[in-house]
Amino acid sequence: MAKESLKTIAKNKKAFHDYFVLESIEAGIELRGTEVKSIRRGQVNLKDAWCSIDNGQLLINGMHISPYREGNIFNEDPTRVRRLLMHKREILRLFGSVRQSGYALIPISLYFKGSMVKVQVGLCKGKKLYDKRAAMAARDARRDIDRAMKERSRY
Repeated sequence: MAKESLKTIAKNKKAFHDYFVLESIEAGIELRGTEVKSIRRGQVNLKDAWCSIDNGQLLINGMHISPYREGNIFNEDPTRVRRLLMHKREILRLFGSVRQSGYALIPISLYFKGSMVKVQVGLCKGKKLYDKRAAMAARDARRDIDRAMKERSRY
């Protein structure tokens, strides 16, 4: 079997800033009409998106897919609620985690796997302000160390 090619379309960088990602799960997404053509052009935004579970279905809210220019009347609402495709037992397991532990389901990235559009959903826990500050301090320290090593290796 040939190896499937992965092509990243959009990443949710804000998710890594605001949340600790404990686990990530791949899900398919149900799209209509010209939405795939807009996604192929990269006209999608995951920044304010989140996932919810309603009547045993996993839904993605707040994901913006810009209308396809040549799509005229066939274009859908850019921020409509879209269904994510997962096995029922996985959805129920995630539902239990979200209800009991207070975690959130956040879309992390959108990508093509072969010709199919997939969403990577993260089971996330919110960061406090001091966690964000600690992460920024660690990143700055790592950057300073890398600069110093680069300077040192030059001589």
